[in-house]
Amino acid sequence: MLWFQGNSMPLARSAFGLFLRNCCASKTALPVLTLFTKDPCPLCDEAKEVLKPYKNRFILQEVNITLPENSVWYERYKFDIPVFHLNGQFLMMHRVNTSKLEKQLLKLEQQSTGG
Repeated sequence: MLWFQGNSMPLARSAFGLFLRNCCASKTALPVLTLFTKDPCPLCDEAKEVLKPYKNRFILQEVNITLPENSVWYERYKFDIPVFHLNGQFLMMHRVNTSKLEKQLLKLEQQSTGG
């Protein structure tokens, strides 16, 4: 089970660690679901609960937008958290859209297996 949280870790510096986790986890690299959040964030907490059934299908990386090194993300998402990116691309905001998440995860899984 991979469930990664790195609230204080800047996105760029954590990329290598995520790469290593992906390589060690399985022969097929798991996608990275990035949650842009802050503390406290009740909607983010609710979103993480909704994500629990999917947690073996991705690595969750949390980015605290209130940290100085994440000021770009703060300016972009300060009124919209939770915001999710999947493998670095915007996926959804405000609430987890499970059908959209499932569709994108299936797409990535099919690509990684060559199907």
